Amino acid sequence: MMKGMIVKNMSFKFGQTLTVVGVPNSDATNFAMNIGPDEKDVTMHINPRFNAHGDENAVVCNSYQSGKWCDEHREGGFPFRQGEEFKIVVQFTPTEFLVTLTDGSAIHFPNRMGAEKYSCISFDGDVRITSFQIQ
Repeated sequence: MMKGMIVKNMSFKFGQTLTVVGVPNSDATNFAMNIGPDEKDVTMHINPRFNAHGDENAVVCNSYQSGKWCDEHREGGFPFRQGEEFKIVVQFTPTEFLVTLTDGSAIHFPNRMGAEKYSCISFDGDVRITSFQIQ
């Protein structure tokens, strides 16, 4: 998978919170944030879609394992606006990723790979990431 920005060899583990701030391009169709053990497998793929893959104003979550996409997960609102700043907060628990979007809506996405720590986060698509923090 082609990535726009990759953060490797870092540690995102149980009990930590990842906060990402960015701005979708003014003509964005979609963008993605991926968390996983490496560049090949993705335990949590968050894909806000303005108008892409047959979806309009939808946030689609999924996992990519062993060369295949798993079942899509759709939950939460769509607070994203082209050209306007957003914030995504991801709390990592032993069983799930609790994702809070800019408007306060939440996505509960299971930790499908079951790992205690992930070391790769990547961003792709029509977006500029302005802040990235793990606490």
